[in-house]
Amino acid sequence: MIVRKLQEAESTSRRVISPDGHWESTRMLLKNDNMGFSFHITTIFKGADFTMHYKNHLESVYCLSGSGEIENLDDGKTHPIAEGTLYILDNHDRHILRAFKEMKMACVFNPPLNGNEVHNAEGAYELI
Repeated sequence: MIVRKLQEAESTSRRVISPDGHWESTRMLLKNDNMGFSFHITTIFKGADFTMHYKNHLESVYCLSGSGEIENLDDGKTHPIAEGTLYILDNHDRHILRAFKEMKMACVFNPPLNGNEVHNAEGAYELI
């Protein structure tokens, strides 16, 4: 059994801050936990507006608080995000995420992240 507390994890190397200042993520569950996915609590800061394209991962994101929108760059559709919204990037979707208010998100990645990944120039996490 694995038991972790967010507040404790935030004061360790599990807390990763993006170099561009758009987000920070506390990686609660990682590849070395051998669960087949990783689980993160991520804060997207107000005013963030950035493009991502997870070529190597699938992601599910549940909004715990805040508001913003996600724009699918493949079909041009924009979807509002608010508390209680789940979005799933099931086709390695190219997208833009915008935060109108700071958003707290619960994120699941498959395959799991190792822990210190940040987005590359294409907005993806590299497979390590």
